[in-house]
Amino acid sequence: MKSLKLTSNLATLAILALVSFSRPSLSQNLESSQIAHPSPDSWPLYHGDYSGKRHSSLTQVTRENVGDLTLAWAFQTNQGAQIKSSPLLVDGILYFTVPDNIWAVDARSGHMLWHFNHPTTEGDHIGHRGVAMYKGWLYFATPDAHLISLNAKDGTVRWDKIIADVKKGYWSTTAPLVVRNHVIAGVGGDLDNLPGYLRSFDPDTGEVQWDWYATTPTGTPQGTTGGTTWMTGTYDPELNLVYWGTGNPTPVLNGKTRPGDDTWTCSIVALDPETGKLVWGFSASPHDTHDWDAVETPVLVDADFHGQPRKMLMQSSRNGYFFVLDRTNGKSLLTAPFGPTNWALGIDKEGRPIPNPDKEPKPDGRLIAPDEGGMTNYRSPSFDPKTGLFIVDAHPSWSIYFAKPADGDYGWAGADYGVWGKGVIEAIDYQTGKIRWSHEVGKGGSGAGVLTTDSGLAFTGDSTGNILALSTADGKTLWHAGTGAPMQTSPITYELDGRQYLVTGSGSVMFAWALPQSLVKAERAEVRAR
Repeated sequence: MKSLKLTSNLATLAILALVSFSRPSLSQNLESSQIAHPSPDSWPLYHGDYSGKRHSSLTQVTRENVGDLTLAWAFQTNQGAQIKSSPLLVDGILYFTVPDNIWAVDARSGHMLWHFNHPTTEGDHIGHRGVAMYKGWLYFATPDAHLISLNAKDGTVRWDKIIADVKKGYWSTTAPLVVRNHVIAGVGGDLDNLPGYLRSFDPDTGEVQWDWYATTPTGTPQGTTGGTTWMTGTYDPELNLVYWGTGNPTPVLNGKTRPGDDTWTCSIVALDPETGKLVWGFSASPHDTHDWDAVETPVLVDADFHGQPRKMLMQSSRNGYFFVLDRTNGKSLLTAPFGPTNWALGIDKEGRPIPNPDKEPKPDGRLIAPDEGGMTNYRSPSFDPKTGLFIVDAHPSWSIYFAKPADGDYGWAGADYGVWGKGVIEAIDYQTGKIRWSHEVGKGGSGAGVLTTDSGLAFTGDSTGNILALSTADGKTLWHAGTGAPMQTSPITYELDGRQYLVTGSGSVMFAWALPQSLVKAERAEVRAR
């Protein structure tokens, strides 16, 4: 195991990168075929491709040479906000965000090409996931719930449309999803008892094509609010179905005023992208009273399940359960906990956890696992096809949930985050739901997503600011590098000019890692000589 010490060399490397800067092509014209089948020199979607597997076929960085990774460049945003976005890469240019801001950066050198700022104090600035791109245009969902289309060449604005009314309490942090001629964006706002929905826009004009609501309209029988859509979904081009996770019902922790399952909150749904109509839904947390939204990545995998070929959807959900569904119809194939869970009585015949009423918030408190932050959260998992392992940044934890009377039936409830919790990277066998290996990453958890590669590597981070390369097969540490701040985003990788780069955000800095040029040239010469 080797460790890279980041000292004043950071500044030296950054200067060298600027000296060697050569301006990339600005002829971005990202077509649908390039989005559906990305090449190794691109990362055109939030998850890299439509499947959400966050797995790369690149193999230049291996178990044997990963210890030689070094810093290629570092880009400082000079913002107080942490980077939570997953960059896009198109035509040699990286695009990434923090709330109100987009940067276009040369992916070879880290040199800034342009910067866009959308100043607003409205909306929630809790974080931002990134942008989408189609043809030569970027799509940016802002904290005040606007969707802005910008020219990818220079960041100039083409149009500005409204996703939701910020005056009502809506906001947006999502990276939109481009599907055919649709730009699909989600909303946040679960603190204000608002209905959650997805909105589809025409990529050229910005006109609204359809809305899909996660809940029935207010005032109708079983009317429920909530179900926000603040994380990016996935898409199956063959089935022509969009898959999205939805947030918790509201009022958030008090379920008295919303009896029943509260569909389709805390759910995984499949939608027709042409019309926005619901095709099927699966309730991950029926009648949630613990703030466990199910917006986590719906990962699409085509493989055998118990000897039969299946088109599957997998999700490690915030409520502590790992789900495997048949994505053609939403039927359950497997439900299993991936950490301590004590809030359910069991699993019903549809594969859904059965809530235990005694584990709802009570005046004398209830000790619940996992905590309100959940067994996992927005950080992306990864699926490695070679090992069949679903790898996720998990958070085994406990909270005390409590309630007290206030304002009649509505009441008031809360939770104590600080009882106990730790971070572990877990590898789940999707055939059984069993944990194949786990790797602890520190008290409280890291917040980093996971990226796997065909060379048997899993890249992630720990709670103290280290970027980690683990062995996908057994979770052992092969390399780490200290950055000074924990990762709050998910790594990506790409190859340009025959050199593989790993890009990770830590704190307010975006880091790019690669093997030394001399080593890359020597390895390429060796390959040619064979």
